[in-house]
Amino acid sequence: MVNNFSKYRTNTHNDWCAGCGDFGILNSIQMALYDLKIKNHETVIFSGIGCSGKTPHFINTYGIHTIHGRVLPFAQGAKISNPKITVIAVGGDGDGLGIGAGHFIAAGRRNIDISYIIFNNGVYGLTKGQPSPTLRRGIKTKNSIHANINCNIDPIELAIVSGFTFVARGYSFDMKHLKNLMISSIMHKGLSFLDVIQPCPTYNDMIFNENNTGSNEHSSQSYYKLEDTNYDPVINKDDDELTQHKKLNKIFMKSRELGHKIPIGVFYQNNIIPSYHDRLNDIMINYDMIPPAFSQISDQNNNTTADISKLLDEVSLK
Repeated sequence: MVNNFSKYRTNTHNDWCAGCGDFGILNSIQMALYDLKIKNHETVIFSGIGCSGKTPHFINTYGIHTIHGRVLPFAQGAKISNPKITVIAVGGDGDGLGIGAGHFIAAGRRNIDISYIIFNNGVYGLTKGQPSPTLRRGIKTKNSIHANINCNIDPIELAIVSGFTFVARGYSFDMKHLKNLMISSIMHKGLSFLDVIQPCPTYNDMIFNENNTGSNEHSSQSYYKLEDTNYDPVINKDDDELTQHKKLNKIFMKSRELGHKIPIGVFYQNNIIPSYHDRLNDIMINYDMIPPAFSQISDQNNNTTADISKLLDEVSLK
């Protein structure tokens, strides 16, 4: 039986470790694209460096394998150049929240309509399991002599305070739920962030083990879904300032729950802040009609055809 999402698969050999959470994330992306009926040639997957950096090789769309920590600038540039395409950026927790942390924060200021998925296993898996910025203090991974002595970054809170307008957490082994989160992320008009908790079977397979005793229980008993509770993640235009502050306090409290059961689902969705696309439309009359990717900038002889006279008039000191 052929999988419904097989047209989003490639024939490239996948050499991820057996049991890696990357497989569940990859399948969830492919299923989300299929369910949304997004055309292959209208989709671009960008990745950084690390095990997750190989993701575009396995998805039958356009794909760009970028450099370490720089996936968001590439992905944002593509979406600004051609707002008609679906852009998904993927990367590891070390790639996005270590060397790429500055770009992560800066991206929130713009609210560009792309989805960013972080494969979060707490280690730099490709470079032999060093602790990443998301590994909690006191956790000892398989190749560590001592437990991690650094405090961790909370991806959920950092995304919210940076300006992302859709923030969610998924689990790589619950692919149906993760697929639905990805669909919501892609459909959201603004900058979306999806933190996907996953095991690294080689270096850190104790994602849900609070006491770090060595057991690894990847089951539905280790997490709960926010949508099964009365939790409300949405900030609406009708909410007054006090209501917004109360909702944000609840959101931050919920993101800090890392006890016996970890919450997954949509933590935050802001429907008030305009997207970067809307902001560009306000200052560029023809942006939607002729975005940069469709603008003619040279003739057959490679001579420029761009008319910048109006721009020069605007910046003239006269």
